Amino acid sequence: MVSPTEPQTKTPTKPIIYPDSDGKPMADNTLQFRWIVTIKENLELIFADNPEVFVAGDLLWYPVEGNNKLRVAPDVMVAFGRPKGERGSYKQWCENDIAPQVVFEILSPGNTLKEMTRKEHFYDNFGVEEYYIYDPDKNEFMGLIRGESRLEIIEDLDGWTSPRLGIRFELGEDELTLYRPDGSEFESLQQIQARLNAVQAERDAVQAKADRLAEKLRELGVDPDEL
Repeated sequence: MVSPTEPQTKTPTKPIIYPDSDGKPMADNTLQFRWIVTIKENLELIFADNPEVFVAGDLLWYPVEGNNKLRVAPDVMVAFGRPKGERGSYKQWCENDIAPQVVFEILSPGNTLKEMTRKEHFYDNFGVEEYYIYDPDKNEFMGLIRGESRLEIIEDLDGWTSPRLGIRFELGEDELTLYRPDGSEFESLQQIQARLNAVQAERDAVQAKADRLAEKLRELGVDPDEL
């Protein structure tokens, strides 16, 4: 008598974990951090009214599902066609397979040639359209833009306008200056906050004046809501 074959128990497949952090700091020094925050926050403001532009700083990007080793965290990245919102990481297969089109890297003395070469190959292989690298210590600026098949160096960056972002770059003797599409300079985080506070204060003053007027009308027996 032949015994029936015993069913084989399959070992359950463990879910792949995609860490939200690579354990590395966002920046190596205050100068690098200031540049990262300035670029990221100004881009946020430029595209504040466009719900389909996602801007992030130091966010891990995983381009291939199933491979949690293949990843990079651009200092700043911009993804057109993806909604704003919180993310622990940018998993491309969850983002309609849209790769960030623009990335920035702000160099520090700790960056190695091997590391930056690896990043350039990564961005080239996975569809980045514009790649900008700035070294604030040496005031050196480099950019690449996608040609027919690969990223190619932009020969003259002084006065260059990003096709995707609409921002303009000017490299002075001391540092790089970035301009918004409306021609205004990028602001520091403190300047942005001060300007937003001033705008809010003006709105509060207008609302307070309207409230006082409405109260006067009620004292006169007039319902302001019916006017």
